[in-house]
Amino acid sequence: MGRVSAQERRESVIRAAIAEFAIAGYHGTSTAAIARRVGVTQPHLFRLFPDKKAIFVAALTRSTEDTRLAFERAADGAEDGERALQAMTDAYVRLISTRPETLMMQMQGYVTVAAAEAQGDDLIGEVVRAGWMRIWETVHLPLGADAEETARFFACGMLGNALAAMGILPNAGR
Repeated sequence: MGRVSAQERRESVIRAAIAEFAIAGYHGTSTAAIARRVGVTQPHLFRLFPDKKAIFVAALTRSTEDTRLAFERAADGAEDGERALQAMTDAYVRLISTRPETLMMQMQGYVTVAAAEAQGDDLIGEVVRAGWMRIWETVHLPLGADAEETARFFACGMLGNALAAMGILPNAGR
């Protein structure tokens, strides 16, 4: 078996971190748990990332980007806003059904923002807001750049997120 590159190992850490943080959040997840899931030592983990917050930010950024890409791919080639809306809705349902940790990681990010900002740390808030803006822009244009339609799409999506997180939607959430 070939040697694993630092980039491949970093990717493994990010995926493991998403899974761990999605379950227990920032404060409830240890770097030891992430290292165990990847199969590396903690010192190796810290050669890839300077600290736990950097791992959390990378995991949060990745989960947000995975969501944005799901919307982008779904809307690509849609003939009109209605078809784009349906394609993006279907893609999102598939995403949170097959990879619920993506949604749960983002929800852990929202929870962590308030705690971090209360302590004067705005980095996680900046990451969450920037991710949301990228997702908004990705969805907004295929929906005809209609702010009301885009807001409705996200309102329904957030309701779905809450239901999925509570385990009410079949095959979604935790």
